Amino acid sequence: MTKADVQDKLKEVFSHFHGEQQELIPLLQETQARFRYLPAAAMREIARFLHMPEATVYGVSTFYAQFKLTPLGKRIVRVCRGTACHVRGSSKVLAEMEKQLGVKAGETTEDREYTLETVACIGACALAPTMTIDSETYGKMTTKKVAEVLGDSSKAG
Repeated sequence: MTKADVQDKLKEVFSHFHGEQQELIPLLQETQARFRYLPAAAMREIARFLHMPEATVYGVSTFYAQFKLTPLGKRIVRVCRGTACHVRGSSKVLAEMEKQLGVKAGETTEDREYTLETVACIGACALAPTMTIDSETYGKMTTKKVAEVLGDSSKAG
């Protein structure tokens, strides 16, 4: 992606803001929604737009877990690591998911189809162990169900 491509996409994003420093987090959120991550060139442009040091923009974007500095996959897989899920085998589900996708937690597949993440709690403890793919929740997961869920998810996406 060229600097001109980034600037073109950011023109519309910036049109929703006034260039005030307190807009940094909403601006980062909207930029990430547009690019699916925060490219370095976009963060430089945000710093210019808000008249603040690039280091400040970078510091905020690395402080909050919601912001990603590398491209995300089309589908986001989240495996719960909460207590209920952990005691019911989420670590085995995660290991199988890593094996099936060929990436470790926190990574994106080479084809950028999937990003694999872990989360502290999905909020569906009665269904433990749980995982989500985008907004779809899968409960009572087993290592055998991983391939089935991935197959269903690729048909849906």
